[in-house]
Parts: sequence; C-alpha cells; structure tokens
Amino acid sequence: MTDAVPDGEALGTLLRHVLDVLDGDVAAVYTEQGVADYRPRFSPPLRVLLADGPLPIRDLARRVGVTHSAASQTVAQMARAGLVELTPGADARQRLVHLSARARELLPLVEAEWAATSAAMRQLDDELPAPLADVLHAVLAAVRRRPLRRRIADAGLPAPPA
Repeated sequence: MTDAVPDGEALGTLLRHVLDVLDGDVAAVYTEQGVADYRPRFSPPLRVLLADGPLPIRDLARRVGVTHSAASQTVAQMARAGLVELTPGADARQRLVHLSARARELLPLVEAEWAATSAAMRQLDDELPAPLADVLHAVLAAVRRRPLRRRIADAGLPAPPA
C-alpha cells in the first residue's frame, strides 16, 4: 500500500483510499492470526447469518445493506474460503447461504476482531472533527435528499445532447 494521498478534489478516489487503508489493516490482523484468506467484508454477512440463520442471497444483501450483486460476489468469495455453503432455495433461482463448520470455528476470532475494531474506531473518532460513521450517514442522507448527479447539473454541467 502506498502512502500517497489522493487529491482532495477526487473524493471517490479519496473515499476508496480510506477504505483500502482501513480494510487493509483489518485484513492484516487476520493474516497475523493465521487466517490470511479471511476478508473484512466477510464479517457483516457472517454476523447476519449467525443471528438470522440460513438466508437467500437477496435477504442477506438487504440485511447487510449492500446490493444483490455485491452480496453474491461476497458469498462466492466466502464459499471459496470455505466459510459458507449454498443449498437450493424455494425455487430454482434461489440459493440459501449457510455458515460452514469452518466459519463457526472462526467465530470467536471474528467476534473478538469486531469488538476490538469497534473500540479502535471509537479511538479514531476521538481524533476526528466528527465521528466517521456520523459523517458518512450525513453524506448518504444528503445525497438521498438531492442526488449528486442533480447537484452536478445544477453546478453548470451542460445538458447532454438530445
């Protein structure tokens, strides 16, 4: 990972960079614990499956707060890592996602990492002008009220050709 910081005007690049830095450090924790194939993005679905039992990918996506496509990709990665198993659902299009025995073995580590990461983020929040999650939720609320594409158009971008 590079120490270079993206231009402050390139907000998408900056957001991805911040996420890469944070996720990279969490991934390093798993590597240090001997679980190099575990990705930070696996924890939210794993926790939902632990709480709610086997779920169709669509329901898992909704509960985690990601698109169906993103959930499907994550589930495929989790299956390759031996963390979930897929079984047929109510119809041919549906697949139910179940936690595997390996996932259940890793639960103590995942839960300990989740708690430690939450505590570390609270410490990080103390160094910031506002808690990071609060800022991100505020951004989401603002763009739901008035999407960025509308703001771009209002800022003077010429209308597309007819």
